[in-house]
Amino acid sequence: MRAFTAILFVLFSLLQYRLWFGKNSVPDYLALKEDVARQQAANEKLRQRNKLLYADTDDLKLGVEAIEERARNELGMIKENETFFRIIPKDKIKQKETP
Repeated sequence: MRAFTAILFVLFSLLQYRLWFGKNSVPDYLALKEDVARQQAANEKLRQRNKLLYADTDDLKLGVEAIEERARNELGMIKENETFFRIIPKDKIKQKETP
């Protein structure tokens, strides 16, 4: 009976060792679980960015206003018989004056 108990104890000890320190152990599982959570958060941020980009491209494809706004802001284009005023914040003026 003692030999059987000793064999069971050794077997149990080996299984515990493998569970805590072997390949695919509990610490490995927890590390992978953290990696998955981190990747899911990164994927969610990218999904949000993609939604914004899709909305922007749809707006550019369908709306004339978005194209006109981009032309005014990025390219400085002005319509005929239109007066364009550019207001420069005081912070930028001070930065340009200081060498």
